[in-house]
Amino acid sequence: MARPLFIVDAFGNGPFTGNPAGVVVLNQELDPNWMQDVAMEVNQAETAFVWPESGGRWGLRWFTPTVEVGLCGHATLAAAHALWESDQVPRQDPILFATQAGELVCQAEDGLVAMDFPSEEPIEADPPYDIAPLLGFDPVWMGKNDRIWVAMMSREQAVRTMRPDMAAVKTLGLVGLAVTAKADTEGYDFVSRFFAPQSGVPEDHATGSAHCALAPFWGEKLNKTSMRALQLSPRRGVIETELSDSRVTLRGRAATAMSGSLYV
Repeated sequence: MARPLFIVDAFGNGPFTGNPAGVVVLNQELDPNWMQDVAMEVNQAETAFVWPESGGRWGLRWFTPTVEVGLCGHATLAAAHALWESDQVPRQDPILFATQAGELVCQAEDGLVAMDFPSEEPIEADPPYDIAPLLGFDPVWMGKNDRIWVAMMSREQAVRTMRPDMAAVKTLGLVGLAVTAKADTEGYDFVSRFFAPQSGVPEDHATGSAHCALAPFWGEKLNKTSMRALQLSPRRGVIETELSDSRVTLRGRAATAMSGSLYV
């Protein structure tokens, strides 16, 4: 059986930018072991699997090449874009995804995809060992939420140039490590990079789920509810964030890079 397969660049700002995600459109939910094998075959940081459910909702699960994850921003954005582009859902209609992280709503807004996600502010916490040697810089603050570690650096240049020890990052546990600083680059409020070797992704290009932590963290520090973030990966990612109570709206662009059929 041929199943639609898309590779979508999410949170990009032009060709070959943002974070590529696989999207597989199914008729119904299938065995997660099969999904994991497909994600390994597609070999993107994340592959999203979507299928129609009752009440107009869509089921959604996310897999890296090695593990299933409980929340993924860029692959959710990619999934919504693929459903609109393939006329599975009219573009003027919002898409309600049923996920392990609860219900997530995506809407098309003036060339962007807006996603309603949970706000997951990190709290200050000590890492299990001295983190400075693995980053090459001393963080000025360290904390975590239920999913990720967050390390704040004193300046953008430290985030931009660091070469962390991936083996050491992996032993931190959780999904991964976000390293962040107030932006020096004009037009942005804060910058970040995200490392997740423990999830099979040494460095992620544009990480929506990390901004569920970074947006409330920087919102409090900068006294802002709307911010523009730059992820300083090799492909760069641009993520707009807006805080509201216990939720954060993440906005970004999406572009289909490839489309075809999956035959396995």
